[in-house]
This record gives sequence, C-alpha cells and structure tokens, in this order.
Amino acid sequence: MATGVKRGSARRGVSRGAAQVRTTARQAAATRPAKQGSKQAPRVPVSSRRSGVCAFAAPSEDTAMAKPAMVELPKTPQDIVFVAAEVAPWSKTGGLGDVVGGLPIELAKRGHRVMTVAPRYDQYSDAWDTSVVLEIMGERVGFFHSKKKGVDRVFIDHPCFLAKVWGKTGSKLYGLKSGADFVDNSKRFRIFCEAAIEAARCLPFSYGEDVTFVANDWHSALVPVLLRDVYKPSGQFLDAKCAFCVHNIAFQGRFWQDTWDKLGLPDSSKEIFEFEDGYDKVFTEDEPDEEDEESLKELGLTYTKLNWMKAGFLSSDKNVTVSPNYAEEVVSNPSKGVELDNVIAEAGGIEGIVNGMDSETFNPLKCKFIPVRYGPQSVAEGKAAAKEALQAELGLDVDPAAPLVGFVGRLEEQKGVDVMLAAVDQIVSETNCQVVILGTGKKS
Repeated sequence: MATGVKRGSARRGVSRGAAQVRTTARQAAATRPAKQGSKQAPRVPVSSRRSGVCAFAAPSEDTAMAKPAMVELPKTPQDIVFVAAEVAPWSKTGGLGDVVGGLPIELAKRGHRVMTVAPRYDQYSDAWDTSVVLEIMGERVGFFHSKKKGVDRVFIDHPCFLAKVWGKTGSKLYGLKSGADFVDNSKRFRIFCEAAIEAARCLPFSYGEDVTFVANDWHSALVPVLLRDVYKPSGQFLDAKCAFCVHNIAFQGRFWQDTWDKLGLPDSSKEIFEFEDGYDKVFTEDEPDEEDEESLKELGLTYTKLNWMKAGFLSSDKNVTVSPNYAEEVVSNPSKGVELDNVIAEAGGIEGIVNGMDSETFNPLKCKFIPVRYGPQSVAEGKAAAKEALQAELGLDVDPAAPLVGFVGRLEEQKGVDVMLAAVDQIVSETNCQVVILGTGKKS
C-alpha cells in the first residue's frame, strides 16, 4: 500500500440518477451515524434573463425552466468518492465522463460530501497541487485538487497519464487509436486505483476511511478488489463500502496472465480474475485490432486471460449500471453480457439506475451554441432555427420541410452503426430526408 508524507497544505442535473444513487450509497453503507454539523445545500441563485435572449418565449414561463428544482435532503449524509478514468469537462470519451461530471454535483446539492478521482491527463488550469506525494507500486504519485459546485475534484498526477496523453481526449486516453490500447494500461490503472483509495484519507480535506466508493468501469475495478483483499485484512477502511458501476460491458479490461505478478495482489485474489475467451490477442499497440481481419477466433481454441471487470463484479458490495433495461440485457445471454452474464448472476445480480441529464449544460435557455435560445413555450421556433443553421453549416439544402435525422455516438457495431449505414443510401434516395452523423470509432 501507499506510503508518503504531506509536505504542506494545499494552496460540474442528473436528478433521477442522483436520487437513486443516493439510495444505493445508503444501502451500501448500511447504517451510519449522521455527520455532525451537516449543512443544507445552498439555494442556487437564478440570474435574470437578458432581454432578447429568447425571441419567441413568454419570459415568465420559459424562464421558470431555469429555476433550480427543490431537492430532498438526506437523513444520513454520506461521504461518497467517485473513481473514474474520465470526468467532464476535464476528460471525456463518452457517457462515463458526463455522469462523473454531473451526478456528483446533484448529490452534493442533497447534502452529501462528494469527491471525484480521475487521472490528470493535462495541465488543468483550475486544479492546484496539494503537495501530497505518496509512493505507490514503487512510483511517486501526486494529487491535484479543484473545488467546483460543491464537489472536490481530485486528479492523480503521474507521468503515465500526463506525459502519455498530454490533454488529448477521445480514445487517446487509453490508446492512440481504437482497438490498440497502451501496453502499460494494466500498470497505469493499477496505480490509479490505489491512489484513488488513498485520496479519501491522505489529502488536507480528508474524508477518512468511512466512505462509500463508486468505482466506474474496468479502469476502476481494482478499487473493490484492493479494499476487500488488501486494505480490510490489514485493518484499514473496515467500514468502507464500494458500488461498482458498469457503463459499457463491452470494455472489460482483459489482459494476458503475465501481467498478474505486476499487480501486487495476494495470490488468493487471482481466481476472481481468471477468464477464457476465443481471441488470440488483447488488442494493444503490440496486438492491435486489424480492420481487415475477418475473424479473430479460431474454432475450438480458448485463451486464458485476466478480466478486471469480472473481478470488480465479484468484489463489490453492490453492482449497478446505467438503466433498468441495460441491467436486464447484460444478464440475458452471453452475447449481450459479453460473456459476463453468469458472473453477474454469481455476484448477486445488478441494478439499473437511469442516467439523467445535466440540465445546466444541456439547457436551450442558456446554450451558447444555438442561434436562438428557447424554452417550453418556444420549442418549435427554437428548434426550427437550430435546424436551419445546421443545414446551412453542413451545406445541405435549407429546407424546413425536409426531415433531418441526427446521430451522435461512437461508430461501433455495438451502437448499431453498421445497420444505420446500410440503410442510409436507401433512406436518402427514396425520401427527401437528410442524415447527419457525428462520432469517432472504427474505420468503415
């Protein structure tokens, strides 16, 4: 475990999800005494709307959309630590970054003390060095901090994040391109997971050991493993709980077995990592996913690997995912569960909590990227203006009668992109429909 000293003091709603995660955290933490001196979340002031911001709206009704909703304060406030490889707006490749950016803010409004821990991929101008340095896995690891909208944002500082990525987003957080992960990802995220646990207690604004961790996706799957098999047996974090949240079960953190000795885990832990599949590679820089390969499987052959997500499921106190439908899907069969459906059942099942929307960021009354801001009483006019602007920007016919279909997402088969692309030509040739696609991913 980490060792180190503190050299000196330290110099962004998703309402539905927040309510349910609060309940999950409370279940995971069982019964704890209420924190003394807890304060109610302050009311958020609503600034007056400038004249002419929404050309078509009735000011009193549209402006009401921007008022903060009343929130239910918890009977027992929790100390909650989100651990994730992404946190918007600092780092993001998809929905994971959005959730870890927005959900903690809503939980903080409800009176919980909330911290997020993510890698420091860039020289973030709004995060300051806490001057705390620990030795983890023989490496010196630092901690940077920012406090935004009531949430402590902590960033793990190590060259394997900053020097390797240097502010680039997209798939470059995990590899230079999709299907070719960095060969040292096992080391990178092993260091990250232990540093995230230590962040709860080693910083000047310490949360202590009586916390609820929310580990997200495979990059954070060693958090529940370390808690169960390393920390608690040595008398540390005895009252801590950990929920493991899966945003995309297709990405599981599969590694060759020769990485085991570098994880610094007890031999007794290896069983929960053991996994077999039919692929003869793990899709790294050395063994990339070649676009021209017809099949990576050779009938009848299996390969033994380590699966971080499997270990996360089997070590956590509670398993959750991003919707009730997805929770049913991933346990329905091996295809939809990507070979982990039985593991989830063995772990006691999984609960789906619907992702909410950050109504501060995605608010047409405040959005600076649309030509006309609008509210509930001017949706038709506002959306028509936005459609006209998009058609013009992309060189499409500016035709209000033409249906405009938009897709934003990863360009992967898992999202149905192959089905969509196969249908586009026919849709466009037989109708006056316009199609706009925005995303990154595999080449066609």
